[in-house]
Amino acid sequence: MSSRFINRAHAGRELAQRLLAYADRPDVIVLALPRGGVPVAYEIATRLHAPMDVYAVRKLGVPGHEELAMGAVAPDGTTIVDRQLLDLVGVSTEEFHAVVQRELAEIRRREHAYRDERPRPSIDGKTVLVVDDGLATGATMSAAVNALRAQHPAKIVVAAPVGSPETCGMLAEIADDVVCVDMPLAFGAVGMYYDDFQQTGDDEVRQLLARAAEEASKRWNIV
Repeated sequence: MSSRFINRAHAGRELAQRLLAYADRPDVIVLALPRGGVPVAYEIATRLHAPMDVYAVRKLGVPGHEELAMGAVAPDGTTIVDRQLLDLVGVSTEEFHAVVQRELAEIRRREHAYRDERPRPSIDGKTVLVVDDGLATGATMSAAVNALRAQHPAKIVVAAPVGSPETCGMLAEIADDVVCVDMPLAFGAVGMYYDDFQQTGDDEVRQLLARAAEEASKRWNIV
């Protein structure tokens, strides 16, 4: 099978074409799930002329088998739990809470590293485009949507270049809209749809956020 996207930037440009209805609107903000969602979101924010920030949600990996997601946690502590998997692998309540606390600490580290002392943007009354590089289980995106909903946005749009049809259907029940470029029936792993799926580093995240902020500032100065 040939890859659908060259890299995350290419995927972001293709996804942006599906989101042009949100271009040049003062009520729109793009929030990226770091780290992989950031290069995708940057291309979207650039083409829509929208501000961009990050929303640091973390997967909760099964102890000893971290690639298995038993849930996800958002910055405010909102947690999504796969109780069927917990029962299957026998993770205790204490073990689960230890993973939650570890991942919350990583969220705090990332928010400080990416944002320094800047506060989180207000999304009250805004249309929020929540972006990731792909939707497999949807655990992190579910945690993000549920946590963001408590901040009273006008609309939450989940956006990703590629996603599992089942996951996109599940997210459509909690978000106001789900936009994907591709939803292959035999989904597999997100990385299968990229030629280049190297891990996005903290430095790249900081650079893209700084570039997006500079571009937004120039737009406002022109106006």
